Amino acid sequence: MTAHTLPTYVVTGGAGFIGSSFVRGALAGGRVRVVTLDKLTYAGNLANLRTVLDDERHVFVEGDICDRDLVKRVFEEHRPRAVVHFAAESHVDRSIDGPRDFIATNLVGTFELLEAARHLHAALSPADAAAFRFLHVSTDEVFGSLGDSGAFSETSPYAPNSPYAATKAGSDQLVRAYHHTYKLPTVTTNCSNNFGPFQFPEKLIPLMVMNALEGKPLPVYGDGQNVRDWLFVEDHCDAIQLAIDRGAPGETYVIGGSNERKNLDLVTTLCEILDSAVPPANNPVLAGAGKTLRSYRELLTFVADRPGHDRRYAIDASRTRRELGWTPRHTFEQGMEKTVRWYLENRAWCDAITSGVYRRERLGLSPRTGGGT
Repeated sequence: MTAHTLPTYVVTGGAGFIGSSFVRGALAGGRVRVVTLDKLTYAGNLANLRTVLDDERHVFVEGDICDRDLVKRVFEEHRPRAVVHFAAESHVDRSIDGPRDFIATNLVGTFELLEAARHLHAALSPADAAAFRFLHVSTDEVFGSLGDSGAFSETSPYAPNSPYAATKAGSDQLVRAYHHTYKLPTVTTNCSNNFGPFQFPEKLIPLMVMNALEGKPLPVYGDGQNVRDWLFVEDHCDAIQLAIDRGAPGETYVIGGSNERKNLDLVTTLCEILDSAVPPANNPVLAGAGKTLRSYRELLTFVADRPGHDRRYAIDASRTRRELGWTPRHTFEQGMEKTVRWYLENRAWCDAITSGVYRRERLGLSPRTGGGT
């Protein structure tokens, strides 16, 4: 097949962390052509797509999913076989400081995409309409917080506790309604915390790696006992592709790595990896600053907790494994080693992406303004 005869995916937010991983993987698979639609906000970066920007099977469109005319034009021009919707404001701390952008992108933007997809789907031939999918990527945070036991599943009730989680919960419900009302063949996935290369450094793992290497404090919220289920990004993208290929219209699939870790334990693990990869005694940055450390663990600093911080997340992905045939390709340890190695080998990317609007300052301290993990 030539590039123009391959089925097309429109991938929103494809220059972001998870979206760019999906775009790179989809093109590497050789089965599809990809149109990436991204606004290039602080978390979207063309450097994340550097390996595919010149690929004839890839088209990049800069734009906002809230722009109705642009979304309509992209859909009419490229007539996608699938819409893979990653675009979202996603950082809980930012949603506490300024929820307005989350309402716009996560709710209004999803609505505009659904409307465009609905009209496109209605005009397709019966065979193309049956093959079409609107894949909506969401989060386990829509389910709220767990106690010491149990796990989220596809039947868990919604109980979002942050403005971010509430807007994702709302977008999930819009997607569900468009399937039931308009018979749009939608599939929703709710994932646990992702980690891996190209993650924006406001998130826990890259923030800790970069701060440690520079001898800066490693801020741990509260008592550090909050638990997250960690999922390597490439394994998540594998599951999304299977959901497009095998997911039943109207269904939801939860995706988790079965890797529960307390935040404090996770940061300690990162320090141990760095102690081996870049021993503090051999770190020229620390030497230049006159700092003598036996271990990066000495940089651990407990800070005020996030308002409304959910205590524990965990996912039971047994249905996804059973019905979609998904199995993660990486253990937690393999994913962590691969992630840390990538950040060590790509310091230029890290420096460039933190030279602008985000300088690793603390966000989300006050729930009154704006009207980690």
